[in-house]
Amino acid sequence: QVQLVESGGGLVQAGGSLRLSCAASGRAFSGYGMAWFRQAPGKEREFVAGINRNSGATNYADSVKGRFTISRDNAKNTLYLQMNSLKPEDTAVYYCAATLGMSLRSRIDAYDYWGQGTQVTVSS
Repeated sequence: QVQLVESGGGLVQAGGSLRLSCAASGRAFSGYGMAWFRQAPGKEREFVAGINRNSGATNYADSVKGRFTISRDNAKNTLYLQMNSLKPEDTAVYYCAATLGMSLRSRIDAYDYWGQGTQVTVSS
């Protein structure tokens, strides 16, 4: 199995940027499809972005397309989420997730392992 630890969250003003990281340990990171999800207070957890095992393909939720970029460095066992032009509605706890199955899926139940999350707060 794999252990996931997110970092990089914080408080930022609207229009600002943050870069989230997800450090993986355990089984070979390159064997997992990866994704970022987020959960705002009182809302369900939702898909943000996904990436396949060799970084050859990515997909994004419509709400973040053009503003967020998902990437991974298999040599460093790390997943990233670059978030630009942040909006107050991006405020949420952000989670990274890993799957041994098919990559790029947006369903929560498609992912086998989850990190504990990192808080992102965007002020207006």
